[in-house]
Amino acid sequence: MDTESRSQDRPGDRGDPPPAGGSLAEAIEHLAAGAWQPAHEIVQRDKSALGAWLHGIVHTIEGDLDNARYWYRKAERVFPGPDAVGEEIAAARRAMPNPIQNGDPHT
Repeated sequence: MDTESRSQDRPGDRGDPPPAGGSLAEAIEHLAAGAWQPAHEIVQRDKSALGAWLHGIVHTIEGDLDNARYWYRKAERVFPGPDAVGEEIAAARRAMPNPIQNGDPHT
């Protein structure tokens, strides 16, 4: 593959979310967009319970439910199954320490 065609495959060029940065808030936005790979890059570096929860959501979206269950246990949360991904992302967004950064300016 030449350089020109490779540059067309970069995230963001196809309307994808931007590449993974570093904050859990960014990971949540990636998850909400269905982009589990960049979210995974962020959450796998995080050692918090929230990071473990988000890691579980990543693996749920990915379809690796055994791994998702592992991360939910690490987060000390009950694994709700793949049908609850949207609810889990919304709950994780509400659990962020600063509500304004998680998209809810009214709290």
